[in-house]
Amino acid sequence: MTQVQSSFDLAMRKAALLYNPDSGGGRNRRHSELQSVLALLSATGVDATLVLTDSRAQAEEKARQAVLAGCDTIFACGGDGTIHNIIQVLANTNVALAVLPMGTANALAHDLGLPMNSVAAARSALSGTLRRVALGRIQYIDLEGQPGSRYFVIAAGVGVDAHLFYELGHGTKRRLGMAAYYAKAWHLWFTYAMPRFQVEYTETASTGTPSPETVSTEKIPDDHKRAALTELLGVRIRNFGGVIKELAPGASLERDDLRLILCRTASRLAYLSYVTRALLRGAWTTPGIDLAHATKAICQYLPTANGSTRPQPKIYVEADGELLGTLPAEVTVVPNALTILSPRH
Repeated sequence: MTQVQSSFDLAMRKAALLYNPDSGGGRNRRHSELQSVLALLSATGVDATLVLTDSRAQAEEKARQAVLAGCDTIFACGGDGTIHNIIQVLANTNVALAVLPMGTANALAHDLGLPMNSVAAARSALSGTLRRVALGRIQYIDLEGQPGSRYFVIAAGVGVDAHLFYELGHGTKRRLGMAAYYAKAWHLWFTYAMPRFQVEYTETASTGTPSPETVSTEKIPDDHKRAALTELLGVRIRNFGGVIKELAPGASLERDDLRLILCRTASRLAYLSYVTRALLRGAWTTPGIDLAHATKAICQYLPTANGSTRPQPKIYVEADGELLGTLPAEVTVVPNALTILSPRH
């Protein structure tokens, strides 16, 4: 299921720099860097404009206006949340996404191999190549109870990680700082009840012999799997950067599928073992946590036992670190959906 990426050159002529002042820290320094980026782009003949955004809806609207104004490139000046908002507009268009990493994690920038300095990243974009890549897409029920759909470029999650985003609330990381954010997340981690949900998926590549608990006893095709999980991650990128680089070995923007992390276990020690493996670049397996390649995963609440009318706890979904809503959810892949400016390596 690998995809041969098309790389091509196209001169950048008109660009919008969508800047989220709330991403990361050091607002004064970042504003100075952006002025330097504008000067660099102008010196190379690019008609570039700086556009401020302060919300998800505004980022998407400003990106849409920039596309209608004839921009061939949109720079996401912020973190992965800013990128997530912009790709909702750029998906299935020919307008290119460029990244100036100014957020906290900058996972996509790390995966692309971009410099973490904004001016250097802009210079890399000017000399880079255009790549067409697949996007993930997740359908869900939003927090108002209505059907929703979002594209994602990094990862989508159902269960444990999404519940943490729900409990922490929007903006907690920015207000508390990373240390306090992680401390609060650690507390929630030990108090979360780990309810299970059902997932169905069809493997697109062999990933070894599945454990007996993964496959339903019901008569279904050999490559079709059903499992009860406490967490599902559908990952698109290989390198997250930071201390945990390769969270889902085998994931890649070069592929037209998802790398699924399927957590059947409610053991917190198993979760910690898996994260430790990523930290240490280890090769050991973690009982109760499997990996698979798939182009679709359907997640639903488990059927209630014996006709019970007791309400089930809500199970939340997220994409690219943005809380979206609840189950039921369907995660799929849209091939050839986004143009990204990548550095030449």
